Amino acid sequence: MLRSMNEIIGYKIEASDGELGRAKDFLFDDHSWIVRYLVVDTGGWLQDRQVLISPQAMREPDWTRGAIPVALTKQQVENSPPIESDLPVSRQHEQRLAEHYSWQPYWQYEPFGAPISMLGVLSEVSEKDSGKKDTPGNPHLRSVKKVTGYRIHASDGEISHVAEFIVQTEGWVIRYLVVDTHNWLPGKKILVSPAWVKQVSWDERRVHVDLSRQEIRGSVEFDPSAPINREYEARLYDYYGRPKYW
Repeated sequence: MLRSMNEIIGYKIEASDGELGRAKDFLFDDHSWIVRYLVVDTGGWLQDRQVLISPQAMREPDWTRGAIPVALTKQQVENSPPIESDLPVSRQHEQRLAEHYSWQPYWQYEPFGAPISMLGVLSEVSEKDSGKKDTPGNPHLRSVKKVTGYRIHASDGEISHVAEFIVQTEGWVIRYLVVDTHNWLPGKKILVSPAWVKQVSWDERRVHVDLSRQEIRGSVEFDPSAPINREYEARLYDYYGRPKYW
């Protein structure tokens, strides 16, 4: 199922024996565009502490109640290795989390939940980022909240900004960036697949897409109030003449 990540942020997170807190953010891998962690704000329950939960522990969200069940107990979460902030998250911390919860480390096997068509989807880091040798955290984990608002650059100029993300909850793969073009095309939003992202300049907060301004101008409009079905996706991919992920 394809859903807005803006909608999911704020959902209740429910352990097998009670509520853990609220979804605060998601951390995704900028190589595969797969969600690696749900960031949970536990509020007063754990003295304003935040915890990371892998999609391996997440179950199908309850869309009616606005809740995500997780296959964990409150005791497990309370005893988990604490984090000081969302980012950076070191690989050592990820390893401790995996050992604590008995999760299979995603960096040691084919990415969890990744369809074959997504395995080759890479977003290139900027030259400045790639030159950093002593980054204290995992440099490929990115915050959905922080990337929202990045400027979108077509092959021939800037067009707008990232308004939100659309995630496929089966496997927690980010399928689309929602591009708000209101400063250029009043009132129009379009979808861009991560497969069409040529480069992300993290320091400059820019997403460069392999599309022209003219292509984007004539693209299939996205209606946030309507569900994204396969018919709509087929029209979108056919318009750009790009291979489909399904």
